[in-house]
Amino acid sequence: MSIIRHMATEPSTLIGPDETAFRLELTPAQLKITYSALKSMLDDFGHEERDVAKIVRDVIAKLPPAESIRTIDISAELRR
Repeated sequence: MSIIRHMATEPSTLIGPDETAFRLELTPAQLKITYSALKSMLDDFGHEERDVAKIVRDVIAKLPPAESIRTIDISAELRR
């Protein structure tokens, strides 16, 4: 928690603009939800938010291929 507070108050001293800020492990269901949320978010941006849209596209590009994410059955994953 202190890292998050530190990031909010002094981001330039903690990580550089091209450095990895956070690593996240996701279950298949979590991955599908994350992908879907990012895609929905991207669809909602207007022309004035191009910089944010680019960052969202960059994050999506780090995820596995869309085709493999679409095959994840959330209901089946939740039954496990």
